[in-house]
Amino acid sequence: QVQLVESGGGLVQAGGSLRLSCAASGIFFRINAMGWYRQAPGKQRELVATISSDGNPNYAESVKGRFAISRDNAKNTVYLQVSSLKPEDTAVYYCNADIQARILQHQTYWGQGTQVTVSS
Repeated sequence: QVQLVESGGGLVQAGGSLRLSCAASGIFFRINAMGWYRQAPGKQRELVATISSDGNPNYAESVKGRFAISRDNAKNTVYLQVSSLKPEDTAVYYCNADIQARILQHQTYWGQGTQVTVSS
């Protein structure tokens, strides 16, 4: 069974940094695009950043220049370096991935979420 497991969240002061990790486990053929989303209390889940299988990143305007997404394909892991944090970055951060369990079988998987809290 394919699973995504996140880690690295926590409480940090404004201006601080964290590194979030998300590792895929299980048996599968290939991982395609991976990404990070976040959901603040009372708000809808929103895209933070995505990265293609060959490493091309895309970012939401609100995090450009502050966040950096990367991946290690050998470890089936995607990272999100979050820097210059603001209180409005407080949210549960979720990773997702388009994973092919078999060649023609695509499915989007989600992690359980990791809390990031930024104090002012």
